[in-house]
Amino acid sequence: MKKTTFLSVLGAVALLSSAAMAGTLEEVKARGQLNCGVSSGTAGFSAPDAKGVWQGFDVAFCRAVAAAVLGDPMKVEFVPTTGQTRFTALASGEIDLLSRATTWTFSRDTDLKLTFAGTNFYDGQAFMVKKALGVTSAKKLNGATVCIQSGTTTELNLAEYFRSNKMSYEPVPVDSSAEGERQYQAGACDVYTSDGSNLASVRASFKNPEDHLILPEIISKEPLGPVVRQGNEQWADIVHWTLNALLEAEELGVTKSNVDQLAAGSDNPETNRLLGKEDDLGKMLGLDAEWAKRAIAASGNYGEIFADNLGGNTPIRIERGLNALWTKGGLMYAQPFR
Repeated sequence: MKKTTFLSVLGAVALLSSAAMAGTLEEVKARGQLNCGVSSGTAGFSAPDAKGVWQGFDVAFCRAVAAAVLGDPMKVEFVPTTGQTRFTALASGEIDLLSRATTWTFSRDTDLKLTFAGTNFYDGQAFMVKKALGVTSAKKLNGATVCIQSGTTTELNLAEYFRSNKMSYEPVPVDSSAEGERQYQAGACDVYTSDGSNLASVRASFKNPEDHLILPEIISKEPLGPVVRQGNEQWADIVHWTLNALLEAEELGVTKSNVDQLAAGSDNPETNRLLGKEDDLGKMLGLDAEWAKRAIAASGNYGEIFADNLGGNTPIRIERGLNALWTKGGLMYAQPFR
């Protein structure tokens, strides 16, 4: 995206954000439904299943917030967004929460007047090619046509990577992951570039995934996480601490199958605080004592959500890597519940 276009988007979203303050706890409760922005269909992250029920890693987080706030993980309206529409949907009040592969950057945090409620997936930009192309390194892509989603950080990353490696390329702009997949498979581009997790999702949907190679180079840092508007600290705190509750639950061994048992009382004071048995932390958020218990019961702790939607037993088969707990060599770390 050209710089002037990007700046115009910043200005438009900032104006909308100053006018739209929907998404407060009271408004979500009054509505009886959480409006959650997700991608327009990315397997493993957010996509309707055969029965039309939304499933995925990002979907599970929306359900955890709905469970914490409304007492029911199914009280969510999922709003599909693209890289170009997601921030407008959030700023205008169409959605209360954006739970869609969105990178935390300086300009988004400041000029767009957004609040990132934490990082729930550490990612990086990568490249996918057909094995038949005979390329095994991104540094051999000089002159390639590249499918790339508009309105994303990948546009600037791509331009900088090719320029620094003295290579040229021809961009093929696409609006969504689904369109990128179609164009790539149709031969409109030699290469598809996106976050590595998105490429793994796309490749898993192919009839012959083994015919496609994700190249080894990771050319950027992409800390992804849930986003809300600036201006309502209570709502931002609820989303932030729901994410922390899922991480803390994994650290403490609290799962969707044992959460009810542990909520009755545990020998571990940390578990008792998390689940509302000691020190009513929910009151500080404007919620009841069992908000975290419900969030965990919705789809499980962070590790369970990752495994169920993205792990080795799914078609996506993403390793935890940086998304492992800090106790297991990763970066995931919950702030203390006290």
